[in-house]
Amino acid sequence: MDILRHCDNPAIRHALGGIAPDSKIRVLFVCLGNICRSPAAEGLMLALTAERGDSERWEIDSAGTGGYHIGDLPDRRMRVHALRRGLTLDHICRQVRESDFDNFDIIIGMDQSNISRLRSMAPTVEAESKILPMAAFFGDYSAYDHVPDPYYDGDEGFEKVLDILTDATRNLHDTVTAHIDSDDSCQKGG
Repeated sequence: MDILRHCDNPAIRHALGGIAPDSKIRVLFVCLGNICRSPAAEGLMLALTAERGDSERWEIDSAGTGGYHIGDLPDRRMRVHALRRGLTLDHICRQVRESDFDNFDIIIGMDQSNISRLRSMAPTVEAESKILPMAAFFGDYSAYDHVPDPYYDGDEGFEKVLDILTDATRNLHDTVTAHIDSDDSCQKGG
């Protein structure tokens, strides 16, 4: 993965600029209903930070722009496919709140509709600068411009989303830690 490619993105650099080296890295993943893509990204990121031994540095959550599934578990199909990869998705679905813009450093939308809705919800210009598309962290899946919603797709759709999110969460982790751990904001690369 080319960390510098992600660090060269001005929106990513600006969003990461507000994270102090000694503070928690607070990330919120967002999709429409908080039942497929965003809880999968949350689960993958939680597993990745645990695997890399730095989970104490991260605060990871997910939410939806819509309130359709508040209080529910993620979609059963996504939970089944995630479990086949060793991930348990037990997040309780919730809707994005205005306070999320204060409580998180980076807010990542899965598609352009999510990004647009988040921008309309942002209470300030500074809060809006925390919003990034998940596609900004695609490596192997850079031919895509969003994380597709697997809700109406079959097994292949859920597997493809998990593949895309595995790639993107690794790149997100590597980009953020390179930024935080370097004195020159990602310039060391990897």
